[in-house]
This record gives sequence, structure tokens and C-alpha cells, in this order.
Amino acid sequence: MLEKQQYDIQVLVETTYIREQSEPDDNRYVFAYTITITNTGTVPAQLLSRHWIITDANNKVQEVRGEGVVGEQPRLAPGDSFRYTSAAMIETPVGCMQGNYQMIADDGVEFDAEIPVFNLSTPHTLH
Repeated sequence: MLEKQQYDIQVLVETTYIREQSEPDDNRYVFAYTITITNTGTVPAQLLSRHWIITDANNKVQEVRGEGVVGEQPRLAPGDSFRYTSAAMIETPVGCMQGNYQMIADDGVEFDAEIPVFNLSTPHTLH
């Protein structure tokens, strides 16, 4: 039987193109992303900071680092989830995001929770 990971954070992402805030003629494409962070490990952990890598179709890369998410540093007991929505702007109708959250467990161990790569695309762009 496999032992459950002590430090394990699951990250799920949903994206939406925000047509009202986008200006395709000005190379401005805005996307909302809703993230659900779940502690699937066995030790409570707190999200300290984030690191994003945002890449558009022209390979223009934006890196974003900061404390917490949406002004919060949620602490997740095993089985707890935290959900938030934020947004990103890129210059092309298609791009992608990935990154990680820097976490600290209640026992003092610091670890990264990976945010798997996900696509940003306007409707009918990717099939």
C-alpha cells in the first residue's frame, strides 16, 4: 500500500475569456482564471506566495511573483480547499500559464505546490 504524501497540494484551474475587457484591435486579451487549491496531504499548510509564468503566442513571457493570492494567505488543513478568481492579460488570442505556490506546513517544512500549465484561448481558437 502506498503511503499518502505528507505534503501534497492539488491545483485545479478553470479559465474564461473576458470579451468585455478585451480589445483585440489593440492586442489586449483578458482571461479570468478560477483556481481551486486542495490540501490532499496529511499536514496542514499555508500558502505564502505565488510565482506565475505567463506566455503568449509570440513567446512573450511575463513573470509575476507576490505574497499570497487575492490578498490572502490561506491555511489549509488536510482535505480543505480554497477557491479564488483572478485575471491575466496577454497580447495574443492564445497563451498559457503555469507556476507554483510556495507553501509552509505546520511542522515548518517549506515546499512548492506546482500549478500545471493551462491554456488561455479565446473561443473557437483551440479545438
